[in-house]
Amino acid sequence: MNVANVFNEMVTAFPSEKAGNLRAQFQFRLSGEDGGDWTLTIADQKCTVTEGLSQKPDVTITMDAADFIKMVKGELQPVVAFMQGKLKLQGDMNKAMKLQELFASIGTGS
Repeated sequence: MNVANVFNEMVTAFPSEKAGNLRAQFQFRLSGEDGGDWTLTIADQKCTVTEGLSQKPDVTITMDAADFIKMVKGELQPVVAFMQGKLKLQGDMNKAMKLQELFASIGTGS
């Protein structure tokens, strides 16, 4: 599993019925091998991902790409990653929590 696969899976497994009226842009700034900048946009019960930076993200998530993969696989809990400084968040924390709810099953096989 690599970062591009994770974002592709997020788009295909997006639970639109759970998104409600959420409108948000999430900027992922992933460092290290397989890192890069990715923008995930949720609007009108659709999810899209593009490589690159967003002009005005609602939430910016900064972390190492390897830790991001571990988190997606369920090997690193988001709260633990945050407390250890492996996950940095800027912006709207309510939207960040909604993102976690929407994609809790990505990478876990559930």
